[in-house]
Amino acid sequence: METITDEHPTLREGEEESTRRLPPTGQDEERAPRTPLRAAWVAMRPHEWIKNVLVFAGLLFSGKVDDIGAIGTASLAFAAFCAISSAGYLINDINDVEFDRAHPSKRNRPIAAGELSEGTAVRMAIALAIGALAIAFATINWKVGLMVFGYGAAQLAYSFGLKQVVIIDVMTIAGLFILRVVAGAEAVDAHASEWLILCTGMLACFLGFTKRRQEAVSELHQGTESRPVLEHYSLPFLDQMVAMVTAGTVLTYAIYTVNSPIIGSEMMYTIPPVVYGLFRYLYLIYDRADDRSTAAIVSEDKGMIAAGASFALIAFLLLYVFN
Repeated sequence: METITDEHPTLREGEEESTRRLPPTGQDEERAPRTPLRAAWVAMRPHEWIKNVLVFAGLLFSGKVDDIGAIGTASLAFAAFCAISSAGYLINDINDVEFDRAHPSKRNRPIAAGELSEGTAVRMAIALAIGALAIAFATINWKVGLMVFGYGAAQLAYSFGLKQVVIIDVMTIAGLFILRVVAGAEAVDAHASEWLILCTGMLACFLGFTKRRQEAVSELHQGTESRPVLEHYSLPFLDQMVAMVTAGTVLTYAIYTVNSPIIGSEMMYTIPPVVYGLFRYLYLIYDRADDRSTAAIVSEDKGMIAAGASFALIAFLLLYVFN
């Protein structure tokens, strides 16, 4: 039986499970060695910076998008979080280099592939961390500076231990997402709604547990072991966790929209694209067996892009045009 969509036909009887996977993104294909500069850039994982867009949540929901000064300050906070997160990715890749080399796609990461030396990666991480702290403390305020410092410290704790502790690994990721939102609100002197913070935490848990499920399924099929903590996660347990945090994300966001600080319950008009985005993400993970990174799915899938654009447009109209 075929599905009603032709995006990626579902698995038919007699077909191999591997045919259900999305087309390769190029990571597993033969490629020419990267130049040192290119290797350094890729190792910083700029595609993951899309997660730092959460820094602008305070700017959007506080009604300050038309404030040039606030936009500049939020942009500086965004740059600081991009720098500190890239520093964390470099340290993480150094720590995981042996596991990455045994993984079919992660072995192409610059450090694991030998295109970027560990010494150079350490120096880059230190420079990025110092730059992030300088931006936060010198150009924004000390509170944001402490949050950027805390973000970097949490990344280190995650890389060197917490990511091996079942459940705590995902909760740590959730904490990093919350720090982005709170720091962004503090940067523009806005109040971060408690319900919006809770929603951010639930959303981060949603992304974390779906990511663990992707990795568990991938290792089950490929016979690799790139993340030891997966030994403690079973697919039924992960499915339960995904169901719980999906409901939590929808409920906390819905409650936030009912009590929106600026326009009250009119913010409920933004619920449909949020719910669609969550459901679309689950569809890709479960029905399409999409094994791309969170950043890749959000930035490349047409449905996810449409959900994000619709949400931003509706929120902007409600907060700045019809208000």
